[in-house]
Amino acid sequence: MRIELRAAPFDPYTEIAAYERAALKHGQFGATACFVGTMREFNDGSPVSGMTLEHYPGMTEKHLQAICDQAGSRWVLQEGLVLHRVGQIALGEAIVVVAIWSVHRGDAQDACRFIIEDLKSKAPFWKQEQLQDGKRWVSNNTSGYEFREQKLRS
Repeated sequence: MRIELRAAPFDPYTEIAAYERAALKHGQFGATACFVGTMREFNDGSPVSGMTLEHYPGMTEKHLQAICDQAGSRWVLQEGLVLHRVGQIALGEAIVVVAIWSVHRGDAQDACRFIIEDLKSKAPFWKQEQLQDGKRWVSNNTSGYEFREQKLRS
């Protein structure tokens, strides 16, 4: 499984296709599950114009590797790719891509979901958003469900 942190923007779909061609044989897998997270223009009720994503070099990669190792021990996987941005991120740019290849869809989907949920809730990343009137550190991540978020704010 390949894990990489990058400061430069990347096209997640090009990365997924290139990794698939390089790491897997034609016919080796029956399912590919992918998650792509992008920089959006709002968060926590405020417009956002960009973000700086900080990490702890060495520690972050080690944590991502542990997440992927856990997924590999729980599900039957052929291969995986986790790319994550660090540094300055502009609106619309990809922040993270998780792609999992497996023989069957259930393993691929479950492992992909497990990796992104653990990454979003536990990996050592720190986000500072650029707002119209300054900057703010993000203290927690959303649950991943817009409806659930709306109910919690009500």
